[in-house]
Amino acid sequence: MGPAAPLPYRSPWMDDELEDLQRLAATFSREIFANIDRYSEQHQVDRDVWTKAGELGLLGLSVPEDYGGSGATFAHEAVVAIEQAKAGDDSWGFVVHAIIVTHYIVAYGTEEQKRKWLPKLCSGEWVGAIGMTEPGAGSDLKRVSTRAVRDGDEFIINGSKTFITNAGHADLIVLVARTCERDKAAGHKGISLIVLETADLDGFERGRVLQKIGQHGQDTRELHFTDMRVPVANLLGEEGRGFYHLMEQLPQERLGLACTAVGSAELAVKLGVEHAKSRELFDGTLMDLQNTRFVLAECSTDVLAARTLLDHCIMLHMEGKLDSATASRAKYWTTDVQCNVIDRVLQLFGGYGFMLEYPIAKMYAGARIQKIYGGANEVMKELIARSL
Repeated sequence: MGPAAPLPYRSPWMDDELEDLQRLAATFSREIFANIDRYSEQHQVDRDVWTKAGELGLLGLSVPEDYGGSGATFAHEAVVAIEQAKAGDDSWGFVVHAIIVTHYIVAYGTEEQKRKWLPKLCSGEWVGAIGMTEPGAGSDLKRVSTRAVRDGDEFIINGSKTFITNAGHADLIVLVARTCERDKAAGHKGISLIVLETADLDGFERGRVLQKIGQHGQDTRELHFTDMRVPVANLLGEEGRGFYHLMEQLPQERLGLACTAVGSAELAVKLGVEHAKSRELFDGTLMDLQNTRFVLAECSTDVLAARTLLDHCIMLHMEGKLDSATASRAKYWTTDVQCNVIDRVLQLFGGYGFMLEYPIAKMYAGARIQKIYGGANEVMKELIARSL
């Protein structure tokens, strides 16, 4: 009798309820992936993807029930992010909408703001985006130059943003803007968060669709603001403390990116094993070659190590103990593993790995941005070093 087959890996934070959600999220994500070519051509998912996700309860999983959510935990959102990546989809901007935007409102919104905005985000009636990056300000958010000047009970906003996920569909945008003069004395203390409700908003313009090397189905555009007037009542959190609010929320954003990195890397190993076992070569299969077996053994081990780091961070986060340095470790390490593993698996596909009709090719192109957005991996290492 041969050795027993190994049991599937189960994260220590998983339970029966989360496994039910896992199956639902996997089915929904596969439905999205089935349309990935069309979404890539139109540079965004269909608008009803959002309302369907809302109907299934996928968009407000950890939002309190009083505001239209499910009142669950971050683990529930992690499950959806991982399953989306494991299905091969990188077109639906779930992480930005559900893991980032809604949590800014939960954390810093007034009671009135929460009741006004969160139910629409949880139902999918509204799509959320966050406006951080500018042509001259990426990982260094202190360089933000979009300005919001107070005029009575309104802010007059001028500036632009770029690389904004969900920009085409966005009904609500958490905007990072400077609410005092941009000078040396103000620095990060002059930054505030202001919520834009984009419908019929004068001075608001959605810019061109950005031509990316990957993630073609994801809705990514520029945004422009020209004498745009927004009520002061839309200020989110404390005026002038936007930078601190960003720093408080970025660990969760980076953990969300780590979820997609691990899910994608797990898919790559699965695709590699399936291909190696079916690809006939030299009177056998590709899997019969020692190099193939060693590559897949190494990749599967790297992915398991990344998964256990992710699991550790998810459990810390659920206990309220995830710090910036540890989240930075998770973000940089898992996205490095993702890119490495996908590259090595693509090599096993030979020329087919270079063809976009194969998922591994799309994954290769789409993975590269993971080491850049959410804070470049070099910045992650700097943040870690400061904690040593």
